[in-house]
Amino acid sequence: MKRTAFTKFHEELGAKMVPFVGFNMPIEYTGINEEHITVREKVGVFDVSHMGEVWVKGPKAFEFTQRVTSNDVAALTDGKVQYSCMPNGKGGIVDDLLVYRVDSETYLLVINAANIDKDFAWLSKNAIEMGLEVGKELYNASDEICQLAVQGPLALKAMQKIVDQPIEDMEYYTFKKVTIAGIENAIFSTTGYTGSGGCEIYVANEDADKLWKAVFEAGEEFGIKPIGLAARDTLRLEKGFCLYGNDINDETSSIAAGLGWITKFVDGNDFIDRAEWERQKEEGCPMRLKGFVLEERGIPRQHYKVVDAEGNEIGEVTSGTMSPMMKQGIGMAYLKKGYWKVDSEIFIQIRNKAVKAKVVALPIYKG
Repeated sequence: MKRTAFTKFHEELGAKMVPFVGFNMPIEYTGINEEHITVREKVGVFDVSHMGEVWVKGPKAFEFTQRVTSNDVAALTDGKVQYSCMPNGKGGIVDDLLVYRVDSETYLLVINAANIDKDFAWLSKNAIEMGLEVGKELYNASDEICQLAVQGPLALKAMQKIVDQPIEDMEYYTFKKVTIAGIENAIFSTTGYTGSGGCEIYVANEDADKLWKAVFEAGEEFGIKPIGLAARDTLRLEKGFCLYGNDINDETSSIAAGLGWITKFVDGNDFIDRAEWERQKEEGCPMRLKGFVLEERGIPRQHYKVVDAEGNEIGEVTSGTMSPMMKQGIGMAYLKKGYWKVDSEIFIQIRNKAVKAKVVALPIYKG
């Protein structure tokens, strides 16, 4: 079982630790609801060092990144970040990811922890075909980097105390190389998976202790708390953010998943599976991923069936939980055409009962 550079701090704080994609990770500290609300209202810190980081460098870096991701990398400028996904050549998704442009010949791809080996194998295959040198121009730095996600409305105010340049006015999905708590060349990114604002900070593993201590000292006056993976999941679901393995996978397309906004059919963007995904956009998909809210008591879970008023199966839940902010069961599900419009009445099959729900626009929680 792998340990992150911050694992000792989780153990000292008494976190409930669980195996997660090969890592020993904190699932919760004081309770999901309390941790969730801390992030929505103040500031919370997640250890996300299990995420993967892959560098793409050299004269073919742009061409390669444009080819393997669905968003338009040409729209990026230095210091900008892009949410995207990697098509798998069969109409599905290898992974969703963040693309950071450092300069025209340097990109950082941040990928999901569960998919690091699979993603790097896929990237390597395409890199070799395009003439990039694996290990040099395509480099997997995942084991060398640790990352803290400092999330919440007070996150940037707290972090400004330990960063050497202005960060509070940074635009969403941008990044800077900064000195933070005396650590030089840290990547400070206004990204996150909670929908409550904040940042993600990347440093070398050897700087982990210094970063952790400084972040918590800076945030003390703002009520900062460590947050586990359980609250990370409820936070992302309230905002309708996809989770790979639940809501998207090797068999779902970006169009069916409602990710057409990161699938750019512009001139010069000849990404893998473009023709198939363009066809789906024009002709439509038989199923679409949509958010829903229960109108009766119950908690929806992955793989629960969705039915219509007559009990006919019309879809399947991909993610579900009890919303700590709304105090209602919420989730996302792939639904058949005719049932995915906002306010459509659907029913979630929970045990032996069809629980009434309605389709809602994302984000599910509007706060």
